[in-house]
Amino acid sequence: MKIVILDGGTVNTGDLSWSSIENFGTLEAYDRLPQEKVIEVATDADVIFTSKLKITADVMDACPNLKFIGVIATGYDNIDIQAAKERNIAVCNVPGYAKEPVAQHTFALMLEITNQVALHDRAVKTGEWTDSPDFCLVKTPVMQLCGKSLGIIGYGAIGKRVAEIGRAFGMEIRIYSQDPEATLKSDFISLHCPATAENKGFVNKEFISRMKDGVILINTARGALIQEEDLLEALVSGKVAAAGLDVMNGEPPRRDHPLFGAPNLFITSHMSWAALDARSTICETSAKNLASFLEGGNLNRIV
Repeated sequence: MKIVILDGGTVNTGDLSWSSIENFGTLEAYDRLPQEKVIEVATDADVIFTSKLKITADVMDACPNLKFIGVIATGYDNIDIQAAKERNIAVCNVPGYAKEPVAQHTFALMLEITNQVALHDRAVKTGEWTDSPDFCLVKTPVMQLCGKSLGIIGYGAIGKRVAEIGRAFGMEIRIYSQDPEATLKSDFISLHCPATAENKGFVNKEFISRMKDGVILINTARGALIQEEDLLEALVSGKVAAAGLDVMNGEPPRRDHPLFGAPNLFITSHMSWAALDARSTICETSAKNLASFLEGGNLNRIV
C-alpha cells in the first residue's frame, strides 16, 4: 500500500516521527508541495494525508487506487467531500487536538494587550527602568481581567475551554449563541467559530458598530471571519481599543498589509495550534484513523 503525506512539514518539523503511519505501507512524506504537483506524486497512492492542499474531484479521478484521505488537521474544507462520497473514498480528520494550545494562546494575546510584557521587557533592557525616578516603570495602563466580561463567539471545544479559563480569571462569560446582544457588549470578544460560506467576513463595520466602545477583539479561529479593512478603521477610530490576531485573511499575508500599521494590534503567525503535544496528537490520531479504516471502523470518519 502506498501512502503519501503531501504537506506534513508544519505538523512534523523534524521533531516528530511518521513511523506510526509508515507501519501500514510504503510512505512518501513531503514537507510541502505546490498544488500542481499533487497528482504527480499521488497518482498511484492508496492513501493520501493532507493539511492544506486541496483534494478535488479531479485529483481523486487521477488517483484510481485512492481509498482513504486523512486530513492532518481539524478543518476539511479543502476536501471535496461530495466527490469523495460518490467515489467511496473515506475521509477522516483530527478533531479537538488544538483545544488546549489555542485556548492558551487566546489568553496569551489578551494578556499581551492588557499587560504589555514585551514592551516592558524592552524598556528594562534599554535602560528606561534604570533611569526611572520611581521604583516602578509603567509605560502603558494595565488592565486586570477579573471583573471584565468575555464574549465568546463559537462555543465548541475551544470556546468552552476559553470560557473555563476566563472564569478562573474571574471574568463574566457571555456566549453569543445564547445571548448575541449581551455578548456584543462585552469588554473582550473572542472568536472560536469555523469559517463557512455563510459567515465569511461577518465581523464587519455593522457588526463592530454593535460592540461596546473600546472592546478588545481576539481571533484565533479563521482570518476570513473578519473584514480586515473594517477592523483597521475601528482600531484607528478607537471603537476597537485593541485586537489580537493569530490568523489573517490570506496566509501568509503580503509584506505591505495595511493591518501591519494599525494601532494597538498584536499579530502572531497562525501558530497557536502548534504546541509539540498537539502536533504529536495529530500524528498519533492520523495513524489511528487509518488503522480503524483498514479494520472496517469509522474513527473520526467524515464520509
